[in-house]
Amino acid sequence: MSSLPIRNAEKDHLLSPQNAALIIIDYQPTQVNSINSMDRKQLIENIVITAQAAMTYHLPVVLSTVNVKTGLNKDTLPILREILGNIHSYDRTSINAWEDKEFYEAVKSTGRKKLIMTALWTEACLTFPALDALKEGFEVYPVVDAVGGTSLVAHEAALRRVEQAGAQLTTNVQVLCELQRDWNRKETASEMVRIFKMGGVFLKLD
Repeated sequence: MSSLPIRNAEKDHLLSPQNAALIIIDYQPTQVNSINSMDRKQLIENIVITAQAAMTYHLPVVLSTVNVKTGLNKDTLPILREILGNIHSYDRTSINAWEDKEFYEAVKSTGRKKLIMTALWTEACLTFPALDALKEGFEVYPVVDAVGGTSLVAHEAALRRVEQAGAQLTTNVQVLCELQRDWNRKETASEMVRIFKMGGVFLKLD
């Protein structure tokens, strides 16, 4: 019962803490309140789990909001902002974050080609930057249980569109397992279990 040597984490075809970055776009009160593709409380729990995974494995995080400086929208949800700490938030007016210069440069400056992508709404603020990133040679991993659309039809159609363009759909549990990869990596294993429990993955059976 012994693990193989850790393979090159930067060149690994799977997600690793050394080759991936997390993109978080528009988790603001107005956007959350317009989601109709899943339970909104569950949506918030799932993006929190995804953000905690990124912080646990020290992934670069690019955070963006829309129309905060114009006064039309409120900032990122406080529960999410607390997890992310003092990372910079790139506010913009463009629906497609990829068309915002500061956001675009922030993504490129991570040096990562694998983008774990989350955004509200699925049909716009996830789809458009995902398609642009794929066109530029990035690998895109939409976290399907941490994103939502204005309807279930809009959400599912958007996921089909990005998947057909080459995106690799994933979930927050899959992201956690892919980043951890081996229970013997004890420096993060206990935190992984804590995040799982927070998401209700492990039920109390005794």
